Amino acid sequence: MPSALPDGEPMPEDGALPASALDGAASRPLGFYLHVPYCATRCGYCDFNTYTATELRGSGGVLASRDNYAQTLADEVRLARKVLGDDPRPVRTVFVGGGTPTLLAARDLVAMLAAVRDEFGLADDAEITTEANPESVDEAYLSELRESGFNRVSFGMQSAKQHVLKVLDRTHTPGRPEACVAEARAAGFEHVNLDLIYGTPGETDDDWRATLDSAIGAGPDHVSAYALIVEEGTQLARRIRRGEVPMTDDDVHADRYLIADEVLGNAGFSWYEVSNWATSESGRCLHNELYWRGADWWGAGPGAHSHVGGVRWWNVKHPGAYAGALAGGGSPGAGREVLSDEDRRVERILLELRLREGCPLSLLREAGLAASVRARDEGLLESGPYGEGRAVLTLRGRLLADAVVRDLVD
Repeated sequence: MPSALPDGEPMPEDGALPASALDGAASRPLGFYLHVPYCATRCGYCDFNTYTATELRGSGGVLASRDNYAQTLADEVRLARKVLGDDPRPVRTVFVGGGTPTLLAARDLVAMLAAVRDEFGLADDAEITTEANPESVDEAYLSELRESGFNRVSFGMQSAKQHVLKVLDRTHTPGRPEACVAEARAAGFEHVNLDLIYGTPGETDDDWRATLDSAIGAGPDHVSAYALIVEEGTQLARRIRRGEVPMTDDDVHADRYLIADEVLGNAGFSWYEVSNWATSESGRCLHNELYWRGADWWGAGPGAHSHVGGVRWWNVKHPGAYAGALAGGGSPGAGREVLSDEDRRVERILLELRLREGCPLSLLREAGLAASVRARDEGLLESGPYGEGRAVLTLRGRLLADAVVRDLVD
């Protein structure tokens, strides 16, 4: 979860939503994001709402402790049940992210999932994911999660090269994420993701190819690959400003993306979102697709964001403030916004264009439709049967997706 919170109107103390938020809810899937804000150390590039033990010491006391965090988060799940009332939808996806969820004991993650199951019920084919740090799990930990209902796990690999991991301030050793995939398979996980980062200062094309080869060789059915973004206020940004490492390069990012698409494609992975590849339809991350398709999700935890029926809100950031709000019987929400029809139209274009299926041309206005014709002529959008009635990015279009979408939303 990003560390900065947007502006918005105040959140009602009881977390109540406008009646319109649940209009048509039965036709939309419902997911839960459960944020665990703790990390053993802070990675140099990370701008997420996370805290190390040192950062929390003396700033929230027992309320900020991870020892009772699972129960605190369960309190927000129970609040969600009150706010959503008699909404009959079972939960389609649960995603436990962070931070480092696996710094908590496995029983804590199981308890958080149980709270969702007890209050809402889970769909028969629910996707239940947790992120995991390679150094904080073993086969016994993963087996406990699998036996309790988790069926997908995502490991932060980033790179197979030690010198790249060092720039990123990652503490795991090369080879450990690949071993984790084998442990997850042995524990019974059918769906396993590896997260990769490309474009780190000092990384070469050969380093990136070696990382892709190592990731593929480990046997996941899903790979996410993201360009390194240098966020202001991070240790990496400070190092770049001091001249200790060079700034990232957009042309290098484009080259690395092309390498990723080629290597992953040759290994049987197909892109289904600009930064995500899977070996099969069932290997796609359904939870992330809720975000990209504007469905409903409740984000529980400090700084977590939620969206239900065109109403978006976000929680207070600090774990102590978050726990204190719930202990007082109120909502931890810091603010919210009610999206207009135009807001939702623009967001659909922004998000759905990133998907392999693209976005419907019916979302575009006259200027946007004209821009889509130019984009097809320039090879940025597909033509022919697959692009019929939809704006679908080509490979070149994926490299320029931000520019394409700016033209289409006019």
